[in-house]
Amino acid sequence: MGCGRNLHKKRRRFVKCAAALAAIFLVAWPCRAQSKPASQQPELPWTQDFAKYPGLLDEFGRLVERLQQNIQYPAAREQSRLLPLLPPTAMSYAAFPNYGEVTHQALTVFRQELQESAVFRDWWGHGKLAASGPKLEDSLEKLYELHQYLGDEIVVSGTMEGQEPHLLVLAEIRKPGLKKFLQEVVNQPAGNSNPEVRVLDLAELATAKDGGTPKQLTVLVRPDYVVAAVDLATLRSFNARLDSRTRDFASTPFGQRIVKDYEGGVTVVAGADLQKLLNQVPSVAKGNANFQRSGFADVKYLVWDHKDVAGQTVSQTELSFSAPRHGPASWLAKSGPLTNMDFVSPKAIFAGTVTLASLPQVFDDLKEIESTASPSPFATLATFEQTLKLSLKDDLLSYLGGEITVEMDSVAPPAPVWRIILRVTDASRLQQTLSTLLAAGHLETQHSENRGVTYYSVRVPSAKTATEIGYAFADGHLIVGSSPDVVAEAVRLHTSGGSLGKNQKFLAALPAGRGLEASALLYQDPTATTALSIRQVAPEMAGFFERFSAKSPPAVVCLYGDETAIREASRGGAFDVGAALVVAAVAIPNLLRSRTAANEASALGSVRSVNTAEVTYAATYPERGFASALAKFGTEPRKAGATSADHAGLLDESLAAASCTGDAWCSKSGYQFRVKAVCLQHQCADYVVVATPVDNNTGTRSFCSTSTGIIRYKSGSPLTAPVSVAECKKWSPIQ
Repeated sequence: MGCGRNLHKKRRRFVKCAAALAAIFLVAWPCRAQSKPASQQPELPWTQDFAKYPGLLDEFGRLVERLQQNIQYPAAREQSRLLPLLPPTAMSYAAFPNYGEVTHQALTVFRQELQESAVFRDWWGHGKLAASGPKLEDSLEKLYELHQYLGDEIVVSGTMEGQEPHLLVLAEIRKPGLKKFLQEVVNQPAGNSNPEVRVLDLAELATAKDGGTPKQLTVLVRPDYVVAAVDLATLRSFNARLDSRTRDFASTPFGQRIVKDYEGGVTVVAGADLQKLLNQVPSVAKGNANFQRSGFADVKYLVWDHKDVAGQTVSQTELSFSAPRHGPASWLAKSGPLTNMDFVSPKAIFAGTVTLASLPQVFDDLKEIESTASPSPFATLATFEQTLKLSLKDDLLSYLGGEITVEMDSVAPPAPVWRIILRVTDASRLQQTLSTLLAAGHLETQHSENRGVTYYSVRVPSAKTATEIGYAFADGHLIVGSSPDVVAEAVRLHTSGGSLGKNQKFLAALPAGRGLEASALLYQDPTATTALSIRQVAPEMAGFFERFSAKSPPAVVCLYGDETAIREASRGGAFDVGAALVVAAVAIPNLLRSRTAANEASALGSVRSVNTAEVTYAATYPERGFASALAKFGTEPRKAGATSADHAGLLDESLAAASCTGDAWCSKSGYQFRVKAVCLQHQCADYVVVATPVDNNTGTRSFCSTSTGIIRYKSGSPLTAPVSVAECKKWSPIQ
């Protein structure tokens, strides 16, 4: 019975989210019309359908209820048979359950609704989805058929072989016939053109050659596994690994960390070995002093999962470090009571709170990081402090306890309703500092008392009309609000026990076993947030949305800091920031590497262009031999089309500007270029062209070439001066 209830809860939460997303999708695309008055907004296509097919919204509701009752999701997995098969070079890992049966169940429910509902059937056949609907059904049917061939888990992994990242997709095969099915699917849309996916068996893999399509996905169908990769070399290497039955990955530290996540059962898990990823971008991992000071150079793993904890579906993320957190990475305090939430309204549509370990330390770290900036944002701070005779660090930040909360209750005109709540350690001294700052800003301030609390009102002048904000100190907290009444309401909620921090619906949405103790928290009322758009764009859908979301729990994400890790948890994956972080962790280093590779490819092309220009120049002006500077390949500035030994017109201005002479460098696509010649009097018998990165972030290799035409390279920091012909010939040649 308990297991059935938990599964039912999962289904309800999942389908409620699906219903909300569907409602958003139906109305989101024309949101640009919101900028116009309501009377000028065009009638939306979906609004036309609802008017044309009375009762359609009720049928949508009936469909969602049926999905809630009839869909069963894959069971959690406590181990993976695929994980040990991966190579030890794997840097990222993601595993998903086989959702084929879920797709089939949803299609069955949907088709039953079509049979039983005339209005739903009429809309599906003649409404806005009449053309694309059957294609969608067919795609889902094909997805169900595909998953019938596959095992219970699909794994996607990123590996590093040599200098390039490689993708691997792996699944077990449940029954024969997969190759024929895949070939039919990929060949159908391709027609007479080459399909974007190649499907091979073991015999075909042995004789296959690289296809003409760059990054063409190739699928290998074995009797036991199906494997996909974007290059044949990766596919062949992994196929050999499967044949050898090696199980290296499970014994690596990263593999063991992922194995740990399967304990207790997991539905979806993803992770990235951040140290390996950072090592692929040396300019970030080791060449950036600020990055080293930030403490994030010590990151180790980023792992995200969905699993059951105490009978509740929980999304969890862990960012681990190889050493105790320091610098900005240590700003997030260790978990503790979030007392600011006791002043937040239960009507808030959004609230975020964070506890910083030490605001004075944050201030010092920022000063150190920005000390190399020009101009430094702290350059005028000393003068400011001297004028006011106060210290920002000692007279303001040192009186704050570290917990900072921002709350938004309304964004409706004419003015939004907001609060900022800060925990304080010395209210009287902090008030003295605020009085000094307000007086220096010539801001008019009034105050009044009510039940032992002093309320301050500050008039802030603006171009149109003055804005009045309020603040007060209560029970060790500073509350600042969009009006004095908003501040008074926060104090009333605190004293009466009616705040969000005491709200049972909010407390029930917190991660199981944690309570209101964390390092940071994000809260959102998804119903209220989405209703803001729905009521403006399609008021007739508000009732439908509220029908399925009024009882939905709020979205709450909590962060927990400890000495060597930062963890995130939320019930049901309300925000699922962990998934986005894993994707970003894998993608960003690869994007940086791609930019570096593009810069290096451009630099190689430019060096080849200079070599060609040098040969042409020597043949055209034999009395000069080779050109002694890049500027000599440029165009004649005084007479278009004219050429001479000083302006040969062989290269464009990006490489041969008039300034690229003597000790000056020419810059192009993240690289600097310079030519140095070996000359006797006015004739040059040899030359060296050098290309070096502008800085550590734009490239990792410098290039050079001489009259031999061979391009050579050397890894390391950017050069500050060109090398000689003899030194260039000692570098490694480009293969």
